[in-house]
Amino acid sequence: MTEMKLAALGEQNAVLGLRAVGFDVEFADQPEEAAHKLRRLVKSGEYAAIFLTEDLMESLSDLIAEYRDLTLPAIIAIPTAAGTTGYGVANIKKSVERAVGADILFKEQR
Repeated sequence: MTEMKLAALGEQNAVLGLRAVGFDVEFADQPEEAAHKLRRLVKSGEYAAIFLTEDLMESLSDLIAEYRDLTLPAIIAIPTAAGTTGYGVANIKKSVERAVGADILFKEQR
C-alpha cells in the first residue's frame, strides 16, 4: 500500500510552517492559482488530506463541492495568517450534521 501524504495550500505566511512537520506545501494567493493547484493535488491521488486556508476554501467552494463525495483526500480549512474567519468551523459543523443527521457538536444551549 502506498503511503499517503499531507498537503497545505494557501498564502505563504499561513502554510510555510507546515513544511517543517512533513507537509507538502503549495503557495497561492489568488483563487484561480489555488484552483489549479488544488485540482493537481487531488488528481495526483497521493494525498490523504489537503489543508486549505479559509479564504481560499470559501472562494473555491464550488470546486470543493465537486470533491465532497470522494473518500480521499479530505479537504480541511485552516486559518489564514491573519486569523480565522469562522468558515472552517461552520464547514465542519455542516459536514457532521450531514454525516449523522443532527448537530452533535455545537448544540444551542437553552
